[in-house]
Amino acid sequence: MTRADRVSRTALSRRLGPILALSLCLVAAALAWLGRQAQAPLALEAPDTLQILPGDTLASVLDRLAAAGRLGHPLAIRAWARLSGRGDRIIAGEYALPPGTTAARLLADFAAGRVRQHAVRVPEGVTFHDALAALWASPVLTSTLRDRDDADIMAALGAPGVAAEGWFLPDTYFVTRGQSDLDVLRRSHVAMQAQLDTLWQMRGPGAPASTAEALTLASLIEKETARADERPLIAAVLLNRLRLGMPLQIDSTVIYGLGTRFDGNLTRRDLLSPTPHNTYTQRGLPPTPIALPSTASLKAAMNPAAVDYLYFVARGDGSHVFSRTLAEHNQAVDCYQRQLSQRCPS
Repeated sequence: MTRADRVSRTALSRRLGPILALSLCLVAAALAWLGRQAQAPLALEAPDTLQILPGDTLASVLDRLAAAGRLGHPLAIRAWARLSGRGDRIIAGEYALPPGTTAARLLADFAAGRVRQHAVRVPEGVTFHDALAALWASPVLTSTLRDRDDADIMAALGAPGVAAEGWFLPDTYFVTRGQSDLDVLRRSHVAMQAQLDTLWQMRGPGAPASTAEALTLASLIEKETARADERPLIAAVLLNRLRLGMPLQIDSTVIYGLGTRFDGNLTRRDLLSPTPHNTYTQRGLPPTPIALPSTASLKAAMNPAAVDYLYFVARGDGSHVFSRTLAEHNQAVDCYQRQLSQRCPS
């Protein structure tokens, strides 16, 4: 390089230097402005949600927010997304928009698919059909099972030939908007199978012969008491009666067997009405559970109390009196049910 070339390059650098410096300042200022737009809270006066459908693009979602007056510079946010490496990644679903949400946080949620979760309850102590009705009442679930019978539903769950009653674990399940009733049932069914297997490994002396029998027994316990301290006692009474070949004589099984014929008043005629679930006319456990039992009832069924009670009667306050002999039981019935005696056993 000649001396003239060096002089020419030095002169060019002196002319371009201020231009480059100004350009860098402008770029830095632009990036800072984009960053401020990304970190600025959306215009939200109250918590809200944003539904993104399959096929929606980041550009269309940002434009929608801008049209609603929640976002001031959609093009700036899109440019910031590209410059920050987030690109146009977006996963369909329902997103929560609490006050204070920034565009940067929202884009991070879009990319990670942090969609809003809704609680759906499968209640304990109800029949399978009542549990279905509870799912159908949810505003976030899609109903797909209204026209399908129990056998079809169980086949769809991979359990063909299994009666639906009882085989679903009551719990709160978290779902995203648009999930189906079958999705929740599948999770509940798998959870019940896992719970039965786990509790079976911890069963105590006198437990039923199988997990299926334990499930049916637990459904009876669930319907007979809500008191935690009484569940193992009722399990013991029922198992003691089964071992002696005595009929269980549980009113809730009669009511279940009557179905829609039950008018709310259980009569002597009902008790003598022969149905497969009537434990006054049929010995042994009913052919299926009569409700969805809770985990507490499942534990009690597999860990009955070590007592020789054969009878129990309701006091009327939610608790029961347990008896070993028929004479003791009749005395309790006279006091608490017929109110024929003032001598009430404790």
